[in-house]
Amino acid sequence: MIRFAAAALIAAASLAAAPAFAAAGASGTIQLNSTVAQTCTVAVTDAGAQLNILSGSNAVTVGSVVETCNDGAGYQISVTSANGGTLKSNATGAQPVSYTPIYDGQSSGSSVNVVRSSAQFNKTATVAVTVPANAQAIAGSYTDTLTITIQGK
Repeated sequence: MIRFAAAALIAAASLAAAPAFAAAGASGTIQLNSTVAQTCTVAVTDAGAQLNILSGSNAVTVGSVVETCNDGAGYQISVTSANGGTLKSNATGAQPVSYTPIYDGQSSGSSVNVVRSSAQFNKTATVAVTVPANAQAIAGSYTDTLTITIQGK
């Protein structure tokens, strides 16, 4: 009987030391997620150009813009004037002088909207201005500010 008890003890000890095996075909999953935020930026460089009101200025480059927008559906660039498309002066008797902004070769009155149909990275565009000649302009300093805005779709 002692032999039988010793054999049972040895068998139990060897089963306890055996490694556990996973069931065949068992698996688990890990879900990976990430989000890329929409990022649209413009880097504007003012060319410091001087416009000639008396004899006119035709498509004078006044600056450049580097556009970046990662919206796959595209984006819109808007060019707006603080003075509604006019150069204004504080000089006595001075009248506003209308001009036409041109963005990347496109113009449409006193403001410009350009639509891009896909994402762009580091696209360079030119900003230009056309001022018709006005030989009767009053002496003084004439100014306006153009604002370039980018917005993803």
